Amino acid sequence: MTPTAKALDLVGPLRLALDQLRSTLHSLDNFSPTTAELTYSIACTDYIEVAVVLPLIVALREKAPGVRVAVHRLDPGRLTRQLADGDVDLAIATPDGSVPHLHTKHLFEETYVLIARRGHPHVEEGISAEGFAGLEQLVVSPAGGGFSTPVDITLGALGRQRTVVASAASFLVVPEIVSVSDLVALVPRRLLHGRLPELEVIDVPWLSERFQVELVWHENAQGHPGQRWIRELICDLMVQ
Repeated sequence: MTPTAKALDLVGPLRLALDQLRSTLHSLDNFSPTTAELTYSIACTDYIEVAVVLPLIVALREKAPGVRVAVHRLDPGRLTRQLADGDVDLAIATPDGSVPHLHTKHLFEETYVLIARRGHPHVEEGISAEGFAGLEQLVVSPAGGGFSTPVDITLGALGRQRTVVASAASFLVVPEIVSVSDLVALVPRRLLHGRLPELEVIDVPWLSERFQVELVWHENAQGHPGQRWIRELICDLMVQ
């Protein structure tokens, strides 16, 4: 067999491309956090940005200063395609059994706490369901406009109905609203780490409402040592 003129023209560019591929694979095999340069895309909710992404970014500045983090708003309808196409490297979300072909890892179980401004006249530790239902409350409705949550089902089973006077589209604004009013709110516990010392944080012993949070990624990202290292770092941060 004799190569054509076109094949001979391709020898140089193909050799360069193969050399670049070998260099990339070698750099992946020898991933070093302190020298690596990598952009990592995470899809999550605003609450996860505070609870998980914030401590991740702080840790990366110390352990892997060349790694950048890009946050995408979690869109469940598009997530599978985003992960498969590499537009998103990792999702951090509640479990969804509709995508069994994706890799998942349990991150933590989250519970709710009641927050109120310091000095609120009607809030105390160990508040009863009756006392809770009598407070004016703020809830979060991610889709917008909702005034009820699964907590209302729990209250209904106890023969109680609460008064919800405001609905927010995001958890991030809730602590600020509560801190300057007599409204109270139930929020995920990890939302409050190191925030707003003017708030009272009260456990609600009769409330069993909780949810799971897990990491979700595609097979395409499974063997990437840099991405694997970041996933392990996230898990380590969440048990501290």
